[in-house]
Amino acid sequence: MFLTISTTGTPERPASDLGFLLHKHPGRAQAFSTSHGTAHVFYPEATAERCTAALLLEVDPVALVRRAKGKGAGQGPDTALAQYVNDRPYAASSLLAVALGGVFSTALKGQCAARPELATRPLPLRVVVPALPARGGAGLVRALFEPLGWRVEADPVPLDEQFPEWGDSRYVRLLLEGDQRLSDALRHLYVLLPVLDDAKHYWVSADEVDKLLRAGEGWLAGHPEHKLITSRYLARRWSLTRQAMERLELARLAASDDTAAEDLDNAVDESTDTEERPVPLAVQRREAILAALRAAGAQRVLDLGCGQGQLVRELLKDPRFTEVVGVDVSMRALTLAARRIGLERMGERQASRATLLQGSLAYTDKRLKGYDAAVLSEVVEHVDLPRLPALEYAVFGAARPGTVLVTTPNVEYNVRWESLPAGHVRHGDHRFEWTRAEFRAWAAQVARQYGYAVAFAPVGPDDPEVGPPTQMAVFTLGTDQAGTTAATAPTTKEEKAA
Repeated sequence: MFLTISTTGTPERPASDLGFLLHKHPGRAQAFSTSHGTAHVFYPEATAERCTAALLLEVDPVALVRRAKGKGAGQGPDTALAQYVNDRPYAASSLLAVALGGVFSTALKGQCAARPELATRPLPLRVVVPALPARGGAGLVRALFEPLGWRVEADPVPLDEQFPEWGDSRYVRLLLEGDQRLSDALRHLYVLLPVLDDAKHYWVSADEVDKLLRAGEGWLAGHPEHKLITSRYLARRWSLTRQAMERLELARLAASDDTAAEDLDNAVDESTDTEERPVPLAVQRREAILAALRAAGAQRVLDLGCGQGQLVRELLKDPRFTEVVGVDVSMRALTLAARRIGLERMGERQASRATLLQGSLAYTDKRLKGYDAAVLSEVVEHVDLPRLPALEYAVFGAARPGTVLVTTPNVEYNVRWESLPAGHVRHGDHRFEWTRAEFRAWAAQVARQYGYAVAFAPVGPDDPEVGPPTQMAVFTLGTDQAGTTAATAPTTKEEKAA
C-alpha cells in the first residue's frame, strides 16, 4: 500500500523543508520494521519548488494471519484462502494508519525541534492514496474530508477496466489538496483511513478511545460526521463509542468557552459610559475567585475546566498557593495552557507548584482528592442538565475539596448586553443560563446532598434590577453558615445512580 504527501515552495521557503517536519532526510531512503511488514520512506522529488514524501508499506500476509488474534482481527470472507489472498497488502487501511503513526510520530504530534516555526505553518499540501477502500463510496469520502478544509477527488476504481459492465469496486483513488498544517493532515489520515475501510486488523481495546481523541483533537468534536467516525474507528463497540462521544462533547464545550466568554465580557464592559476603560468582566471574575480562595485559606487548588490556563497563571503569581492543578478534557487546551503559563521555562521550584491534567468531570478521579479548594469557573452551564448530577458527584461527592467555588452567568443580566440579541444565551455552547433564584436553588440542593454550606456573592456591577453579570457560589465543607445541620454524603445507591 502506498501514500504520497507533496508540497510546493519558493527559494525563501523551500518545499524540501518537508523533510524537517517529517524528520526524514530527503537525501536517503529509510526502512522501518512494523508488526506486519516493512515501511519504506523515500522522496521521489525534493527541490525548493516541489517536494514529495512517499510511504510504502510492504505487508507480509503470513505475518498478518499469524498475529491476528480473537474476533477483532479484521473482517473478510470466512475461508482459509481468504486469510492469505486479500486486499490487505495493497489497499490503504488501519495497517497504513498504524505505520503512519509509527514512522511519522513526531510530525503527527506537531513537533519540529530543528525548525519549530514550520510545525505551526499551513502548507499547500497534496495527498494521494492510489487504492483506498471506501465503504460508503466516494460520497462518504467527500463528507469526511471536505469539512476539514480539503478539496477532494475520489475516483472509483472499476472492478475490471476491460469489463466496464461489471461496475465499480469499493475502492477509490483519493486526492486531497489544501492548505493545512502537516500535523493536522497526518491526524486526519490516521483516523479516517480505517474509518473508510470500516475494519481494523487488531482487537480494539479501551485505549483506542484515547488514541482517537488525541488524533481528533481540535477537529473531530465539531465534525458533522463525528458519530459515524467514532463508531467506525472503535469497531462499532457500543461501550467505547459512548465513552468517546461523552468525552468529545465535553471537549467541544470546554474548548470554546474562555475565548468567546471573554470577548463578550470585554465588548459589554467597553460599551459602558465611563471616563476610564473598565476592568473586563473576565478579569473581575478571576479577581473575585482569588479573593475567595485567599479568604478560605486555600493552598492546594484545583482549577476544573481550566481551559487555556488564565486562572492557573494568576494563581501561580501568588506564592500562598503552593500547588495549582489545572484539569481539562481537551489536550489542545492544556497545550495552550502550558504555553500561557510558561511551564517549560519555569524553574524547578516554580514548576513543582504547577500541574496540568487531562480528565473529564463526568467521571470520578482519585487524582483530584485531598485538595483545599476547587474552582468551576464558567463550566456548569456547558453541561447538559441530565449530565450535571455526574459532575456534582465527581466534585462534591468523590473529590470533596474543603471549598468549592462555582461561577456561572446570570441570565437576568443579559438584557444589559447591547450586543446580545434578545432571548439568546451568551455563548452557543451554553446548555442553559440560570436566573439568580435558579442558581441558588441548585446550589442549595447540592449543599444539602453533599454536606456543604453555601454562600453567594456577585461578580461585576450589581444592578439593582437584574443583579450582577456573573453569580458565584462558595461551598464550604462541614459547616453550615445558616445554622442548620448539613446533610450527609449520598448513599451508595445514590452514588451509583450518579
